[in-house]
Amino acid sequence: AAWRANRAVLADASAGLDDDTRVIWYGPSMGAKSFLTARLMECWAHGQHVADAIGAVREPTERLAHIAQLGVITRKWTYVNRGLDVPDADIRVELTAPSGDVWRYGSDDAEQSVTGTAEDFCLVVTQCRHVDATGLDVVGDDAVDWMNKAQAFAGQATDGPAVA
Repeated sequence: AAWRANRAVLADASAGLDDDTRVIWYGPSMGAKSFLTARLMECWAHGQHVADAIGAVREPTERLAHIAQLGVITRKWTYVNRGLDVPDADIRVELTAPSGDVWRYGSDDAEQSVTGTAEDFCLVVTQCRHVDATGLDVVGDDAVDWMNKAQAFAGQATDGPAVA
């Protein structure tokens, strides 16, 4: 009941935000759309932790598109947050949505890539799964490095789970 009540408070508070409004949060300030997408990502990721703890299986939905896009656009954050230089390489990301559609990010001619299901990608960028515990196909040294460090959320740099 408390979660639902606070969800309504957040929805009401955010309804009047302009797209270019900056929201102060734990990391750098975020645009309103990114801020709200990040809250969705956190709920989904923590929900996955609960599902894992009780052995439940959740069916993925098309709403993963928001988390997948956040995962892609936070690639730079993964490195900046660790005090590392951001690799220059372009990485193509091709994810199969629950509907069977393919979501594409990055240049079609990129030599490095991450391909697989949207659910697996979202599990990795939220640090719910180690990349090697998924079916993602990761090609190229920079792509492998990113997937081993990926962090789509604010806060101090953290390492995801070890290989299962």
